[in-house]
Amino acid sequence: MNIKEQCLQARDEMRHHLLNELLPFWKTHGVDREHGGYLTYFDKDGNPTGEDVKTLICQLRMIFTYSSIYRANLDPDGAFLEMAAQGVDFVLKHFWDEKFGGWYWTAQRDGTPIDKSKIMYGQSFGVYSMSEYAMASGDPRGMEMALKSYESIKVKAADVEWGGFGEFFEEDWSPKRPGVYGGDRKGYDVHMHLMEAFTNLYEATGDHTHKRETQRVINLLFNRIIHPEHGTGIAQFAFDWTPLRAILFRNVWGADRDVEDDEGRPLDNTSFGHNVEFAWLLKHAIDILGLDLAEYRGKMEKLFDHCVQWGIDWEKGGVFCEGPNHGPARERNKEFWQQAECLIGFADAYLIFREEKYWKAYHNLHRFVMDVMINHPVGEWWPLFDENNNLLWTHMAHAWKINYHTVRSAIQTERRLNKILSVLDA
Repeated sequence: MNIKEQCLQARDEMRHHLLNELLPFWKTHGVDREHGGYLTYFDKDGNPTGEDVKTLICQLRMIFTYSSIYRANLDPDGAFLEMAAQGVDFVLKHFWDEKFGGWYWTAQRDGTPIDKSKIMYGQSFGVYSMSEYAMASGDPRGMEMALKSYESIKVKAADVEWGGFGEFFEEDWSPKRPGVYGGDRKGYDVHMHLMEAFTNLYEATGDHTHKRETQRVINLLFNRIIHPEHGTGIAQFAFDWTPLRAILFRNVWGADRDVEDDEGRPLDNTSFGHNVEFAWLLKHAIDILGLDLAEYRGKMEKLFDHCVQWGIDWEKGGVFCEGPNHGPARERNKEFWQQAECLIGFADAYLIFREEKYWKAYHNLHRFVMDVMINHPVGEWWPLFDENNNLLWTHMAHAWKINYHTVRSAIQTERRLNKILSVLDA
């Protein structure tokens, strides 16, 4: 098949998956009918596992996802928006700290706080999810809480000496201890998500101060976090932006795999998924903020090309987890979220550069996702495979894996495939 035929097939497959598998799964799973908020632990068959700790990340990401479904005109009866609204009710009652500001990290099923830490990864999703909910619903609480979250971040967490934001705080916003408690570190992932969140806030408010702050974070990412030679992301830093070996923190955020070396991952290491995710989120920010794409084309090209050369499994399909800045992948498992983000990213790359290598990367990932990654009878994605495509984990959702990556990927990818088809028809 030529590119157009492949694109038509990919678009139809993605739309079928979205409408007939993903959305039905999340319309019937997730909402805690007894206590409010969301239950996020499901086994391979989509049945509840009995685990019920509620993490800030999952609660807020579910609000974002259900709101985004409504904004994408995929919620004709308003059921998903209602699911978002009850989630807002729950987190405002149980996760928002009225005394010190910001969001608690974890709670019991009934909302009783377990860990009252203020972790920046979660705070960023306060801005992201509440601004999305505000744009979907018009509920004034959405905008109010997006702005409160933003102000907490700016006032409590900004590093006025070195720039950027601290990431690990106690309940009262005093820094956590150093080392595995994270009080002395900053990172790529959090600042990328702050860019994502501030972009969404600016889309919701149109306030020039939010545009300026988003631009400031973009500049910081390129001036401090992206490798000056290789153009790839460095994971962790000291407060003065000295690169450090990436360690696994006690308050685990997003790291589903342990680190074999107590000293952390090698310093010469980067995440294929984060790099491509950053590239497409940057393109989205450029569009929303009205920036000049030409200024960023070369930087985005480096992010995409590194993954094309070293991150894609051209033999068995899919994208590996991590590897050096120049050389074959070192951590060769294939996680669900990297596949989800790289689908969007390489569709964007083809639209921007019109180069066949990016379509080949997209098509490789698309076939891997459709043929290997998705648990079609259930409707969600498997979490993790090894480099030989052997299934390692089987849950459909847990404390970190819910619908944020998968549903967003399906919505955003289908949208881009339609754009590619328009380009090919022109």
